[in-house]
Amino acid sequence: MASKPYDTTFLTTVGKKIVMAITGLFLVIFVVEHMLGNLFFLVGADAYNEYSHKLLSLGPLLWAIEIVLLAAFVFHAFYGISITLYNKSARPEKYKQLRSAGKPSRKTISSTTMIYTGLILLIFLVIHLKSFKYGTYYSTVVNGVEMRDLHRLMVEKFSTPLYTFGYVAVMILLGFHLRHGFWSAFQSLGANHPRYSAGIYTLGVFIAIILAIGFVAVPLWIYFTQ
Repeated sequence: MASKPYDTTFLTTVGKKIVMAITGLFLVIFVVEHMLGNLFFLVGADAYNEYSHKLLSLGPLLWAIEIVLLAAFVFHAFYGISITLYNKSARPEKYKQLRSAGKPSRKTISSTTMIYTGLILLIFLVIHLKSFKYGTYYSTVVNGVEMRDLHRLMVEKFSTPLYTFGYVAVMILLGFHLRHGFWSAFQSLGANHPRYSAGIYTLGVFIAIILAIGFVAVPLWIYFTQ
């Protein structure tokens, strides 16, 4: 009796795209939450520090969430690079022009530069974590509770032109990455019916714009008003 062949679904290009789609959509949810959290800065120093303190107070639950996020980032980045290298080896000739191909392929500058914007975002993530999560610890007291003064650290970082405008540039690239990535994720999951495809693509563009604006609002506010 022949043994059952080993399931290699997630080792195929299709399987990798499915993993990228699932992890990508999960990361979109995280990015939306992170953007909304950043906007607490505009409410006031105490509101922002209390929001940050509540997250840190989650303790083991926060650690578990961070582990899941790390795994999502690693799988998304690894399979993204893997698929790109495979595509390059299968089609060594580069596109002559980077321009939109319109429907139904949705080929745009966003889609043809996904690997580059993705790598930039990966490098930025390391710098961002070093600057904030593992950055200088300032202390403050809000309503009698001692907590980290993340508001002060934000003002410190975004008072410098290099960090501010570098951050803004990367958030614009994030918008480009999400513009195509959101639609592509649903395509990989089988939502490629003409009835839904255009709507998903439009929603992806809308989310990308809103997130880019939401993320650049705080650093620009700090730089020009603080």
